[in-house]
Amino acid sequence: MSRKPISSTTAGAPFASPEASSEVFTITPPDMRRVDTTIIGMSPLLICRFSQKALDQMAAKQAAGSTSRKGKAREARDFDADFQGARHIAEAGWDGIHAGAFRNAMISACRLVNFKMTLAKMSLFIEADGLDRIDGVPLVRIIGDAPERNMLHTRNATGVIDLRVRPMWRRWSCNLRISYDGSQFKTSDVLNLLARVGMQVGIGEGRPDSRMSAGMGMGLFRLSTEADEAANLAAD
Repeated sequence: MSRKPISSTTAGAPFASPEASSEVFTITPPDMRRVDTTIIGMSPLLICRFSQKALDQMAAKQAAGSTSRKGKAREARDFDADFQGARHIAEAGWDGIHAGAFRNAMISACRLVNFKMTLAKMSLFIEADGLDRIDGVPLVRIIGDAPERNMLHTRNATGVIDLRVRPMWRRWSCNLRISYDGSQFKTSDVLNLLARVGMQVGIGEGRPDSRMSAGMGMGLFRLSTEADEAANLAAD
């Protein structure tokens, strides 16, 4: 049976792509703006930094491999070391909150107003007051007295009840500097979103928007008002 010859018009002919669109896109430069505000705690703030001691112990255990637990006695727990290790202390010596906590909370609050969280991730940022003296993470300074040692029971992933010792502030405030994309948000949008964080999401451990539970009502706050500023001036 003879084969049909391949047409010279198709053999080796270039692929015909669809007609290119004539639409032209104009990309505008970022319209980054900043708003400064003060938040005032309405419920205690509970912080839990993953301590350097715990990181070192994990690294030592993994480096030891299968022999890491053989014949090793369990060390007595140092609750004061747990308390100190759970604090975010800046290079300048003050206590702080991970700046990303506020950013994450504002992104989470976008669900309440049907704004795309993926856009918020690229449009909202918190300017740090300093860096953690151990791992260099950006921090927002906590304004308040020295933290008290708080001990609460919790349930581990295995279901076992354990104790957690963390720093807690009963009265606290923070000065926030929020940078945002002006093409996505107005200043009032940013402040209203932050107000929702304070009333509905929370910051730190035990917050209402906790990933693992319904929280304990910790880390709630409100935006400072002119009356608050006047009271501070009078106190000074």
